[in-house]
Amino acid sequence: MKIVMSWLREVVPALPPAKAVADALIRAGFEVEAVEPVGHDLAGVVVGEVLSIELVQAKKKNVRWVRVRVAETGTREVICGAFNFAVGDRVAVALPGAVLPGGFTITARKTYGHLSEGMICSASELGIGDDHSGILVLPPDTPVGTDVAGLLELADDVLDIAVTPDRGYGLSIRGIAREAATAFGLPFDDPAGAASEQAASEQAGAGQVGAGQGAAGYPVVVEDTAACGRYVARVVTGVRPDAATPLRLARRLALSGMRPISVPVDVTNLIMLGLGQPLHAFDRAKLSGPIVVRRAREGERLVTLDGVKRELDPEDLVIADDSGPVALAGVMGGAGEFG
Repeated sequence: MKIVMSWLREVVPALPPAKAVADALIRAGFEVEAVEPVGHDLAGVVVGEVLSIELVQAKKKNVRWVRVRVAETGTREVICGAFNFAVGDRVAVALPGAVLPGGFTITARKTYGHLSEGMICSASELGIGDDHSGILVLPPDTPVGTDVAGLLELADDVLDIAVTPDRGYGLSIRGIAREAATAFGLPFDDPAGAASEQAASEQAGAGQVGAGQGAAGYPVVVEDTAACGRYVARVVTGVRPDAATPLRLARRLALSGMRPISVPVDVTNLIMLGLGQPLHAFDRAKLSGPIVVRRAREGERLVTLDGVKRELDPEDLVIADDSGPVALAGVMGGAGEFG
């Protein structure tokens, strides 16, 4: 389990540095395998506004000659091979002398017949994720000249903890935060407390949700009650599956070892990692019939969110609808939903 220190400090703000937290967790019986500093070496990357773009044609591939404003009166001209941004966009500009993750230093250099005074960065080049298909486009109201490392909170530390089966609660920020707070005698404000109170209030007004259908629920049939004592389903409306997950949360997921996919998937994964409660989002329009919790049938297959086509075993517990399995229960969802 990878525990992101900035996330842990949202629950227990007064925690000491990561190494001290790791030592305290080891004394409490946890196997902390590593303390990984990330993003601390990033420097010299600022927010720039794209002022103009000129196409530069070349034999192997075309590129763009881009003029960006990086301060109130300062501009830079940069060669960029990406085409996913336009005039007026806010982008991350690594100025000459900037250092990117991995110790890669940016210099001004002559290329494609122009002097390129830096680099416009992709998410992967900033260590935010693995997307290198285009450069990172920031929200339009992001202030020009702002330090990107500070803006996106890129400097962090990650605790790599091998959680033993008898301490399953350690597979969440909530569980580790409680242990850390106890170790240092700090207050622990349970993040699940407020959520539980709100859920109880809503459920009291909505009726029973789960096996059956409440006013805000979705029909559920639990066939294997020995493997699943309770399954709760709730309908959420007004979701924009094409919206972008905020960069800070996408990075939080990436540092936790999970690939950001889409808003519905990312939100459920953040809740799962934060509170330790497995859950999954389905596109109601793609479900056929009720949700059924059952064992897999002979010969059934499921393509999961990681793109792997899995042959299911009759011992596997699945979440299914009338069309067949749509998720591997408690493990991973199917790629046919929001993937």
